[in-house]
Amino acid sequence: MYGKAGTAAGAGMVASPLFEAYLRQLIPAESVALLLSPKSSFSERAQTMEALLRSEAGQRLRNELGTWIVRLLRVDYLVPQSYAKWRPLVADCMLFMSSHLSDARLAPKLVEQMDLPADTPAEVRLLRLIAKVPGLQKLGQVLARNRHLVAPLRRALSELENGISDVEIAQIRTIIVEELGPRLEACKVEIAPVIFCEASVSAVVRFTWWNPKLRARERGVFKVMKPYVAACYAEDMRLLGELASFLGSKHHEYQVAARGISDTFREVRQLLEHEVHFLREQTTLVRAARLYASVPGVRVPRVIPPLCTSKITAMTEEAGKKVPDAVVRMTARDRRRVAEQLIEALIAVPLSAPGGAVLFHADPHAGNLLYNRKTGELVLLDWALAERLTLAQRRHLALLFLMVSLRDAVGVCREINALMRNSVHNRRQHKIIRGCVDEFLDDLPLTTLPNSVDAMALLERIAYEGVHFPAALIMLRKMTFTLDGILHDVAGRNASMEFVIARRILRDWTAKFENFGAPLSWRDWLLVQCSLFLCGGRLWVQWAERKLARIGSGREAAPRMQPARSTV
Repeated sequence: MYGKAGTAAGAGMVASPLFEAYLRQLIPAESVALLLSPKSSFSERAQTMEALLRSEAGQRLRNELGTWIVRLLRVDYLVPQSYAKWRPLVADCMLFMSSHLSDARLAPKLVEQMDLPADTPAEVRLLRLIAKVPGLQKLGQVLARNRHLVAPLRRALSELENGISDVEIAQIRTIIVEELGPRLEACKVEIAPVIFCEASVSAVVRFTWWNPKLRARERGVFKVMKPYVAACYAEDMRLLGELASFLGSKHHEYQVAARGISDTFREVRQLLEHEVHFLREQTTLVRAARLYASVPGVRVPRVIPPLCTSKITAMTEEAGKKVPDAVVRMTARDRRRVAEQLIEALIAVPLSAPGGAVLFHADPHAGNLLYNRKTGELVLLDWALAERLTLAQRRHLALLFLMVSLRDAVGVCREINALMRNSVHNRRQHKIIRGCVDEFLDDLPLTTLPNSVDAMALLERIAYEGVHFPAALIMLRKMTFTLDGILHDVAGRNASMEFVIARRILRDWTAKFENFGAPLSWRDWLLVQCSLFLCGGRLWVQWAERKLARIGSGREAAPRMQPARSTV
């Protein structure tokens, strides 16, 4: 992939005399001449850069060129004004990754950045920089639907959902033949001549095979691990771990609450490692199919066990388009219905399911969500990132959502304490939680009804302050963050998570009496009723406090006292 879209040496960034002088201060003159020579091939220049990175002055070169690239990426543009306080931390993350990537992977990226024209948009540079860095591509997929990002960046990141292209069909076909061998002939497999689509760690190829149970040919897809992923992903995960330690050592330098961000990075890194465990995903697909078997309008691909290995997952081919693309010409009413299908499938079903631990999809970016307009079915793809919520966690989450919507500070604190990873809580953690909850509720407009997305954002804020939560809750927050952006693209503000969740719970209650109240107990519902009774009083107190605060700050004039009339 490197160099395909680049221009000839000398026509891009390196044509700048300032940058040429900058290079001459860092590396020998003959190396500068080779890097800038239009006669040198891309591979020759990449090899020269790799040799320079391995030299004694390599680390200084890394740091200097890393700083240069971070400037070109324009953090102030990539990170919107609403997240302005995070810009220093994001810049440090970029600099850390660019200065710690292995020599063999970093060298071609540096040369490619040099070849790009000086006016190349920052979002294009970013995509080139994270090419073949599956760990960062996965994070980019999560951010792609964040409606706070500038539109060009969102469009660029959305290419990571299905637009990655860095392997050839011959490479993937070789892996399929080596892994399956005689099984291909036994199952009469016919492999398509082109790659169907690519993701951050895998390529998908269509095929047909003879299904002896159905006594007919069936369409399927191979999800194949890319040949470079095993080594690159291992390095990416190591770097994320080192980045977590680096940020932890500097958390006091940032204006944002970043005390717990290192722990969050470690948890996310451990969970991202599941991306390359194909056998685990195959087991998860079977469990997900059982979970959604009784849910109308939702499909999960069926695993084809005879054609699966540790590097290949074979499954049925499912028809449909990415949800945001499928709803383009729909009416507002139909868009709202699709949005409600998404909420029910990804949040309401796992949250309200009876029994113990329940599976949920932790990676619902748009490339993993298909909609079939002919059948009205939603298809949930790619179950590599999936987590489980215990019955206790689902109970406390449901109560948290309710207490947040009722603005019950005491109830919110109680449920957050129950969701913490450690059973023993110290005074400092209690103080952090109460402070964050009070600040969160104080910032809410009186006319706004807080929702589950707000509740998960509150958990994230508390986690950044150093309070530890289970990994499942971290992934649930990631999932709701991604889903919220997709819902906004599909239906704008017309989809209510709380309404869909409540409707699903009521449906489960009426279907089976033993499910009545689940996942809450009758004591929980009594507690909610008491909080609801006091909600009006809390709103009135909050309104009065804000009114007095405005008067005290002089933003609102106090009512003038009329002079008393003389009775004389």
